[in-house]
Amino acid sequence: MLSVLFICTANICRSPMAMAIFRSKVVEKINDWRIESAGTWAVDGEPAHPKTRQVISELGMNLDEHRSQSITRELLKSFNLILTMEQGQKEAIQVEFPEVAKRVYLITEMIGGSYNVLDPVGGPIEEFRITASEMDRLLTDGFEKIVELASK
Repeated sequence: MLSVLFICTANICRSPMAMAIFRSKVVEKINDWRIESAGTWAVDGEPAHPKTRQVISELGMNLDEHRSQSITRELLKSFNLILTMEQGQKEAIQVEFPEVAKRVYLITEMIGGSYNVLDPVGGPIEEFRITASEMDRLLTDGFEKIVELASK
């Protein structure tokens, strides 16, 4: 089974957004995939941010069932590919969980980049839309690379 775990800080904005958008891209083969999200500093059980849910809803997707979860060793070890939103998240996971270090990438590396994805939390709805648009571009342009790494 192909598997990808999207990571952000609180698991209420960027990583659930990435999870929903990526699921929509593999909808015809969703049974071949395990796609989840988590946060480096998440409080377990929180719903996605209201503006995240609104933007995802505008794109025809749904995050109503999403509940945040914090990363754990067991969770990380159960995924072939771990994609972070920020370089600091990538480095922290690689240091704290060296057994998964080679499976951790910055999401922008999927398109040959090395920049952080804007965290819209605290900002206006337009910043959430900008982040969702960037996420869609990253996941579309980086799709083949994600499939390749998620299958290993």
